[in-house]
Amino acid sequence: MDWESYECPPTIYYVPNFITLEEESEILQAVDKTPKPRWTQLSNRRLINYGGIPHSKGMIAEDIPSWLNQYVACINQLQLYENGIQANHVLINEYLPCQGIMPHLDGPLFYPTIATISCGSHTILEYYDQVESNTSDSSSLLVRQHKTKILLEPRSLLVVKNDMYHKYLHSIAELESDVIDDDVANLPLLTNVNIGDVLPRTKRISLTIRHVPKTSKMKIKIV
Repeated sequence: MDWESYECPPTIYYVPNFITLEEESEILQAVDKTPKPRWTQLSNRRLINYGGIPHSKGMIAEDIPSWLNQYVACINQLQLYENGIQANHVLINEYLPCQGIMPHLDGPLFYPTIATISCGSHTILEYYDQVESNTSDSSSLLVRQHKTKILLEPRSLLVVKNDMYHKYLHSIAELESDVIDDDVANLPLLTNVNIGDVLPRTKRISLTIRHVPKTSKMKIKIV
């Protein structure tokens, strides 16, 4: 794959129509059938960990379901990681309209390359830099500065690496709809999206596929 043609900005890569409509439908149906106890309910969304629960002491590996493992295999075929490293974890997030996530870093539990497949609705991912600002009493304060934003269309793939993983916080605003403006960094790669468009959000399912370096030798099979 010619990654340079999908770069927007450096070390962020956006691939539209990475999966088909049929594959998107299969993913959404499989997620809908997930038993309620498998979900973790947070205040602003719910999620599922597949492959294990990442932990600083090491992730106890679990089998990834076959319907999901085909997409992990697909990402592994792209050779996003160095030295033959393979993805071993998938985080599924469900976002309803007006749900989002606060600015954060994914941190050192994961290899610094992530791949996200979006299904259902679009969303906008915002990136922020943290810079030191001097205060009146000569102390320093960390201030967030907006860096860029990426529109994630249904069926798209987003790959984030290196500085954009390590240095810049990312977030999703809690909105019912998004207004497209010229700050959207991947605008040239979008299909049928123009500046000024208002895009209402519906339910979005995201598959964030990544590698957890520290895992336990013990492996659990989830039926």
